[in-house]
Amino acid sequence: MAPRVKLEKAAWLWVETVKPEDIKQEHVELAYRINIPACNRGICRRNCKGNPNCLVGIGEQVWLGEIDENTFHNIDDPNSERREKNIFVGLTNLGATCYVNTFLQVWFHNLELRRSLYKCQNSRAQEHNIDSDYEPQSICEHLQYLFALLQNSNRKYIDPSGLVKALGLDTGQQQDAQEFSNLFLSLLEETLSKEKNPNLQNLIQQQFCGQFFYVTICNQCGRSSALPSRFYELELNIQGHKNLTECITEFLKEEKLDGENRYFCENCQSKQKATRRIRLHSLPPTLNLQLMRFVFDRQTGLKKKLNTFINFPEQLDMEPFLERKLDQKCVYELSAVLIHRGISAYSGHYIAHVKDALTGDWYKFNDEEIEKMEGKKLQLGIEEDIAETGKTQSRKPKCSKGYHCSRNAYMLVYKLQEEESSDSLRTNVEVPSFLQKLVDQDNHKFEEWCMEMANMRKLSVDKGRAKHEEVKELYDLLPAKDEPYEFIPLDWLKKWLDDSTATKEIDTSIFLCSHGKLHPDKMGEIKRVSLQAAKLLYERYGGGPRLDGSSLCRDCVSERCRVLRLKKQLDEDYKEISNLVKRMPSSEGYWVGKASLRSWRQLALEQLEEDDHESRHSNGQTNGQGPYTNNSKFSCIFTHDVCFPAAGGLSILEAERKLVSTEVWTKLREYFPKAPEFPHIQEPCRQCLTLEQEEKDNEAVSKMMALDQKNQLLNLFHEKNRPTLIKWPQGTDRLYIVPLFFVEEWRKFIRRPTKSSPVSNVGNSLLLCPHGGFMFTFDSLINGEAQHIALLWPNEWEVISRLFIVDKPIVIHCVRQTTADSSTTQYTTQPDLCWECRESFLFQQQRDLREYTQATVYIRKVIEDKMTAKDGTPELNACSSEAEEEREELPKVDGDKDPDFSQVITLMIKSGGIRRSTRHRKLRGEKALIVSANQTLKELKIQIMHAFSVAPFDQNLSIDGKGLTDDSATLGSLGVIPECIICLKADEPVTDYAAMDDPETYSGTGLQLLWCVNGRLGLVN
Repeated sequence: MAPRVKLEKAAWLWVETVKPEDIKQEHVELAYRINIPACNRGICRRNCKGNPNCLVGIGEQVWLGEIDENTFHNIDDPNSERREKNIFVGLTNLGATCYVNTFLQVWFHNLELRRSLYKCQNSRAQEHNIDSDYEPQSICEHLQYLFALLQNSNRKYIDPSGLVKALGLDTGQQQDAQEFSNLFLSLLEETLSKEKNPNLQNLIQQQFCGQFFYVTICNQCGRSSALPSRFYELELNIQGHKNLTECITEFLKEEKLDGENRYFCENCQSKQKATRRIRLHSLPPTLNLQLMRFVFDRQTGLKKKLNTFINFPEQLDMEPFLERKLDQKCVYELSAVLIHRGISAYSGHYIAHVKDALTGDWYKFNDEEIEKMEGKKLQLGIEEDIAETGKTQSRKPKCSKGYHCSRNAYMLVYKLQEEESSDSLRTNVEVPSFLQKLVDQDNHKFEEWCMEMANMRKLSVDKGRAKHEEVKELYDLLPAKDEPYEFIPLDWLKKWLDDSTATKEIDTSIFLCSHGKLHPDKMGEIKRVSLQAAKLLYERYGGGPRLDGSSLCRDCVSERCRVLRLKKQLDEDYKEISNLVKRMPSSEGYWVGKASLRSWRQLALEQLEEDDHESRHSNGQTNGQGPYTNNSKFSCIFTHDVCFPAAGGLSILEAERKLVSTEVWTKLREYFPKAPEFPHIQEPCRQCLTLEQEEKDNEAVSKMMALDQKNQLLNLFHEKNRPTLIKWPQGTDRLYIVPLFFVEEWRKFIRRPTKSSPVSNVGNSLLLCPHGGFMFTFDSLINGEAQHIALLWPNEWEVISRLFIVDKPIVIHCVRQTTADSSTTQYTTQPDLCWECRESFLFQQQRDLREYTQATVYIRKVIEDKMTAKDGTPELNACSSEAEEEREELPKVDGDKDPDFSQVITLMIKSGGIRRSTRHRKLRGEKALIVSANQTLKELKIQIMHAFSVAPFDQNLSIDGKGLTDDSATLGSLGVIPECIICLKADEPVTDYAAMDDPETYSGTGLQLLWCVNGRLGLVN
């Protein structure tokens, strides 16, 4: 089928040969496209909106033929949420809590830990009423309930939000996983220590705690000292190592203490060279080995991940690393591997591979998804070892039997190897009855939810089947052939065939023209269907008004015919008028604006389209006079350049009008019947001539006034021989003060008297307070507040007083008193200084300095309390002149009015009062930062870190020698003001990376939140 535009054009081709009064029924049917052939399915790929008989591609394809019942609903099978047989339960990722889920799964598979936690006293769970939801309070209660659900829940995965909320963790921000493990076990240990059962009080120590000694030997006397220390995990450096044995060996290697790091020997009573090493004394049943993949990069001030391959065994013999040989074996079996997938320390995802202690099978725990490995072997998989991209990707080294290799493993969990036991009490962990009751309650809710979802699926399927039968019945009846027909909206038919939306009643009111019939321009939005199909649809869904063959509007078709014919006539008239205008001008005719002659065709076309639009969307009626309606708007636009608007007379500007012949004007009048006529004998507008002469006279007066004022105040205009307060001029004891704004506006008028308005008022009240007192002291004027005033000589003031209106004179007097011993000079003002308003002004000024936003401060880096040599040289693009000042742009003044001096008051208030605005001379190495008064010093240090690559804890900041040390204080309280210079001195880097860890990690949560250099939490999921 042809495109919509072609169909619309073809529907009106007959208007070229048929006048509006000759229209017949066949022309009306052509305009409504009644007889266009219908499209066939398979040939027409999408619905033809220009063809009212096309019923293809409106959504029927999904209903014809056999339909899968699953298409009738969007509800997933509730059984997909059910736990599979012999598969463990997953944990929901709440946003960025995958690191929490991995540790919870590892701890759940520690049978001794789970068994002991079940023994904890929990009166709240034991006394719980099953009619309400159980809400644990303590950490032990949360772990008990969570472990019981992980063990016996019917769900595929459960929600750990209760525990996460109790810990105060931010679900949208991922923490440092290693730090979380340490702090959570410490918190659990503290909680269990309060249990009444003595076997539970030391549970964490019994499971995870080992002991080593820091042994120091003096090289001078050989004295040995041993400092015991407990550990819950061994933190192993992996940089430069290939396997786990090398990492443990480095952890235990000997360290030399010399130089400034010498050891104070109590035997020698002096600092001596010594050696120090760690000696393992005892190992726990569960040995946690932290592979330090996330290290601090001092150059960037951020953490980075080491993507080093590390080889580790399934069985680990720790006996060679112990200080003394123990009776029992120290062979450990690998029980869990925690993986961080990703190349960055600030992005990625955590998963865990855990060995089932009962069956020996390995499982991969990835939040909600649990996957069982084949063959009871650990399979890290390909995705866990992708850590680099591009050409630099290194190859994975080969592993011997019984060994594994990973570049993403960050924690290894080993369990002490035990002899196989048939004691079921040691291998099986039963859920206590009081917890099982809570699990059964949750399982009952889950089963009810599954049943509800299944019923909803069934209802949707039944509804879909009924709709399927209805569509198959009615769609074949829709096409209207040689039979009575009606019109149904296309949008309604699509919604009827769209099962996702409810079918409403049929509404055809928006398709009616002003005559109450079907508008011909709506044929692209409506479809012609058989009377039988329409009758069934209206019976089932209702609506109206019903549109049939008698609803075709002959009046609308006639109006459209007229408009289309006039558009064609316009092109012919334009060519004829263009040719007539090019002929030799005659001495008779009518005046027309030159701009109107150039644009009349476009104006006529716009008027025609507006009439056409009104006929489509309004009432479609016309008065039948001329080719156009009497649209006065376009007539006024047509003559705007030749007619004076106020008086309606002929414009006095002869260069902007042209004399055209009577023939041309007659044709133009057909298109703009209300345009005013100006024959060749018409005289220009008298009022315009009078106004023109008045304007010339006013300009002459302004020029004379400006010349007279300039001659009387020549030095003020040229800024020559101006008095200053710093060095009081000789020969006078008084000077007069006026606003600088007045002087600048006066100079504008003198330079361009015909373009600027004359100044009439001095406006000294600007410099006075509401009480009439002066706002400035002599010292403040000298120190910078004089930038908004101008000083006048007494003789200049006499001229000013004579030429302008003075509301209040302001005088500054110099009184010299000479005695035999000394000479003193005193300065006074008239009117006197208003101390009350002055102090209020200064208070507001200081307040603005403490409550600023988006202000600029300058950070200047210094070395050893001295500026670097290159910092002492100003930048080439910086201002090097002390005298150059920034002047704020004053509001523009309307040239037809006197300058508004009150605008300057607003400017002074907004800028915090009159202040010095000398531009800061920026030096090399100095950087500008945008800050606010309520910003903390810690946040400023983070900005400085990004600008200078200096970590916050290495920054020493000061202003005028005063140190800034309180990181939690705001800049306003520390005295940091806009445009100030903050000196930055950076500490030298240290080599002790352990000292970089902030002791306030995890502060503010149940664990204390990790603070990193960006002032927020550690890793991002």
